[in-house]
Amino acid sequence: MAKKPLDDPKSGIHRAKTWEIGLYALNNTSTNLYLFAFMSISYFLTGFVGVTVVVAGSITTLLRMWDGVTDPFIGVLIDKTSTKFGKNRPFLILGNVILAVFSGLIFWVVPEIPQAARFPAYIVLYMLYIIGYTFQCCVTKSAQTCMTNDPEQRPVFSMFNTVFNALLGMVFPILTINYLVPKYTGADGSSAYANVAMYREQWFIVVVLSAIMAILACIGLWRKDVPKYFGTGVAQRLGFRDYWDVMKNNRAIQMMIVATCTDKVANSMKGNTTVMMCLFGVICGNYANQSAISAMMTIPTILVSLALYQFVARKMGLKTALLTATYGGMIAAILMGCLLVFGDPHQLGVATGTWNFFTIAFLGLWLLWNSCVGVGSDLGITMSADCADYEVYRTGKYVPGLMGTLFSFIDKMISSLASTFVALLFAGIGFVDKLPDYTTAYSDDIFRVTLICFIVAPLIGWCFNIVAMKFYPLTKEKMEEVQVAIADIKRQATAAK
Repeated sequence: MAKKPLDDPKSGIHRAKTWEIGLYALNNTSTNLYLFAFMSISYFLTGFVGVTVVVAGSITTLLRMWDGVTDPFIGVLIDKTSTKFGKNRPFLILGNVILAVFSGLIFWVVPEIPQAARFPAYIVLYMLYIIGYTFQCCVTKSAQTCMTNDPEQRPVFSMFNTVFNALLGMVFPILTINYLVPKYTGADGSSAYANVAMYREQWFIVVVLSAIMAILACIGLWRKDVPKYFGTGVAQRLGFRDYWDVMKNNRAIQMMIVATCTDKVANSMKGNTTVMMCLFGVICGNYANQSAISAMMTIPTILVSLALYQFVARKMGLKTALLTATYGGMIAAILMGCLLVFGDPHQLGVATGTWNFFTIAFLGLWLLWNSCVGVGSDLGITMSADCADYEVYRTGKYVPGLMGTLFSFIDKMISSLASTFVALLFAGIGFVDKLPDYTTAYSDDIFRVTLICFIVAPLIGWCFNIVAMKFYPLTKEKMEEVQVAIADIKRQATAAK
């Protein structure tokens, strides 16, 4: 088979080298590292800042909403930016520096200042930290349009993203559960999450790895982050009225937001640190099972996910792939719920090498479930690039920054509720001042709340996916039509210079 050219002026298709997409995908992994660093922030807030469980959950929600509020403004800024270093790379590097500085101040300075000043200091520092997070995250979505507009190649980003995040999802639990938790658990059996030194070591690891990945992502973007690959190839003057038109009339971005945002809040509840501790440490009786499963299931999960990308996303389009992942996830979640309710979770013996029906069934369902969840989540990022191209096709306006941040804004507004929902559910069964952890004794109430977060919430999110995709217009065939039309728009715009 002949190798496809990188640029095809006739069809309007431009492509990236595979290694460029791979390095660029590390930008998302770079920011996701900080998500891992803050996954246990509720324990930090209750233990060192001095707030209650419900306040900790509510503050996390409100600050994530602040994260969403900053998105559209930074999206507009990206759309209006053009420097000799590109449109996207300045935001990537500046964002990573801000993340490192202000997260460091949170974990190193806040616990050392007077008690009365800790809470307001945390709020201010976290709000500044979020600006850096938004800077870097925006690039993950906005730069996809200039990397490639080939409908068959776009899923390659999601393939790399799935692999990187699956590896991150394997390594970080192992690092936390097998290294940091034992290292910082007190001699009297006190929780490692009550030791500030654990958060600080975790922060240092995150900062170093994230910075390396950000630099590699810049290298991957280097050739493509130029005006030639920006929409029509001609600079445009855009106002807020144009942005309102996008939000009001672009059906693709509307439906993608409905699907991915409801998915996000559900899966944020499912993967919440407290929920995972309760599932493995309290209900199954051995917290080490989580890291053991992460290590064992990572490679199989990657292989199943890649098969979905290769045989569904690249061949049949992103919309079909998202629906396939949704139905697969629903089947796995229902069966997992039945296994936990009617089986004996204490039989889960991955960490101890005990192989029985429960363990094998749990692993099989975990594999299917997490493969589908990963694919569905990553496709949402890639679909935002299709939505941006659809806007060029629909109106001739190139607004990838706004498109990505509009998605992020509503995503964060809705998904920010996840931590509040989890906190309220646990507060409702008596955990008001302190969240349960791996040292907490089992109770039926903990089992029920964990099941709501782990099984019921994702099922509700997937129902929204199915409805939204019925009205999502961008099939693979439609995207091919879109790229041909954009090529004509670009030729006309270039000729009119």
